[in-house]
Amino acid sequence: MILETERLFLRRMSQSDFKALCRIMQDEETMYAYEGAFSDAEVQEWLDRQILRYDKWGFGLWAVVLKETDEMIGQCGLTMQPWKDGEVLEIGYIFGRQYWHKGYATEAARACKKYAFEELNAGEVCSIIRDTNTASQNVAVRNGMVVADSHTKHYRGVDMPHYRYVALNIK
Repeated sequence: MILETERLFLRRMSQSDFKALCRIMQDEETMYAYEGAFSDAEVQEWLDRQILRYDKWGFGLWAVVLKETDEMIGQCGLTMQPWKDGEVLEIGYIFGRQYWHKGYATEAARACKKYAFEELNAGEVCSIIRDTNTASQNVAVRNGMVVADSHTKHYRGVDMPHYRYVALNIK
């Protein structure tokens, strides 16, 4: 286990999480900000990328497990993401649709922000969110972040405007 909150624990994902990850990432509505559901191969590539991130940085997107049921309900964690001409530390989150609007994303994202500041000694952390993804934008605001700038990413053949929400580590 990497992190624990009141209702959740976050841990590294492994190959045994593939089916749970597919349930989340192969749902069209859940993945609307990514222009639709992922194929099995895309989910595997996503999982492999997280495992490589754990090896490279010691962090990545982690499995979010509901303590009450021991079920993986989403993923949340820290990743290094390209932004304009550099790289930024990002808190990312994707949750199964049946777990939306219950405060889980905010609870997990807050724990990741605390981890970034206290364990990684990061000066700032951000969440990069598509302009149409108001639910994720609301999570960022509840996590104490404000819009710093914007940028258009090209992904899956589509130009996607994104906002970068930022929280500073004020010591």
